[in-house]
Amino acid sequence: MPKAEQYDAVVIGSGEGGKYLAWNLAQAGQKTAVIERRWIGGSCPNINCLPSKNEIWSAGVARIVARAGEFGVNVGDVSVDMKRVLQRKRDMVDSLVAFHLDRFQATGAELIMGTARIVAPLTVEVSLNDGGTRRLVTEKLFLNLGTQASVPSVPGLAEARPLTHIEALELDRVPGHLIVLGGGYVGLELAQAYRRFGSRVTVLDRGPRLARREDPDVAAEVQRILEREGIEMLLSAEVVRVEGTSGDHLRALVRTPDGERTLEGTDILVATGRTPNTDGIGLEHAGIALTDRGYIRVNDRLETTAPNTWAIGECAGTPQFTHASLDDFRVIRDNLKGGNRSTTGRLMPYCMFIDPPLARVGMNEEMARADGVPARVAKLPMTAVLRTRTTSDTTGFMKALVDADDRILGFTMIGSEAGEVMAVVQTAMVAGLPYTALRDAILAHPTMAEGLNALFGNVPVKSDALNPRGN
Repeated sequence: MPKAEQYDAVVIGSGEGGKYLAWNLAQAGQKTAVIERRWIGGSCPNINCLPSKNEIWSAGVARIVARAGEFGVNVGDVSVDMKRVLQRKRDMVDSLVAFHLDRFQATGAELIMGTARIVAPLTVEVSLNDGGTRRLVTEKLFLNLGTQASVPSVPGLAEARPLTHIEALELDRVPGHLIVLGGGYVGLELAQAYRRFGSRVTVLDRGPRLARREDPDVAAEVQRILEREGIEMLLSAEVVRVEGTSGDHLRALVRTPDGERTLEGTDILVATGRTPNTDGIGLEHAGIALTDRGYIRVNDRLETTAPNTWAIGECAGTPQFTHASLDDFRVIRDNLKGGNRSTTGRLMPYCMFIDPPLARVGMNEEMARADGVPARVAKLPMTAVLRTRTTSDTTGFMKALVDADDRILGFTMIGSEAGEVMAVVQTAMVAGLPYTALRDAILAHPTMAEGLNALFGNVPVKSDALNPRGN
């Protein structure tokens, strides 16, 4: 058994919340170590958020060039060199890893590359990647374990060696026919990207609509956008079995409301959800309890059921966004300093980076009805925002919910620069401003945010008839 080494803080996993916490504690003079198996800086800069948006941007450029004639620009035939697309992404990842290594060195947080296992309360054994074992005993333990893509138990699917987002972002070729399982964020973003690179794409989802957390009008608009680009959608569809090998040739037997159908494809991408990385790490040896879905059980301060042990990010059931994990860091950091921050009631924005993007913050209509919250609904087509007339990006709409006290309950937008416009509304919501502040603000012309004047100008007049259906 290796000799125990004493630390003030140990973080398992170098993802967003964990690395910022480690850097902060180390800069405050605490002896801090971060244990990472493979992805320095976590999945976001290596295999998830930033790499996917990098390749999605390349796909968007391909789309713009293909449409150049609409803008009076003649470019000739358009082709995609996936090897260069891949290299551009890899170059970005390399630069981000270098940035993280610099931050570890500058802050004094020790980065240990290896696989961690908890062997006793506040005690971690590390099997080092380059051989050997270390045993760390700490005063404070932070679990930043993340999640991994789930592969459904469909007969033949695992044997077909399907792509997850990791492998899809490493392709140096354009699949002939990409079959995508899952109509959520990852599935739709990559489906559109590969369609723009030149693949034939079919998306299958078990539900009756895409983007199932969104209102029906939003989901329908997303579907129209993708179908207009030639992506085939099969909804309320169940994959019965898969034969063959992804990357070569495969068949998927699919059960749909119209009967069974066999899809012939070259590649299959699984984007049906994620599973927390909580198995096999020894949580039981420290009294760290899990939820019935396998996530680490935490309170609203992100404290686990074990003393002096916290969980951060997706493994703790935090929404699966990098910015959510970053806020977990702030909650723990401030509470360690004597504060009283909580994860309860956080206003969590998010954006699906299809083109045009979908962004939402706060409630939508279905949520308001389910919670019995009276709401007034305002809607504005993007064609009414004059900026879109200059860019020819007129697809989509804005929608807002306002309560009886003129507070903004939620905002949804499908349209160009949706994420940036959403941030304006979120700021107003955080500040507790009434919707009239945005309705009456002087916003620069012609910008996308200018549409907020007209959107909030469409809020129905207050009425005693306000009801949870938002009528």
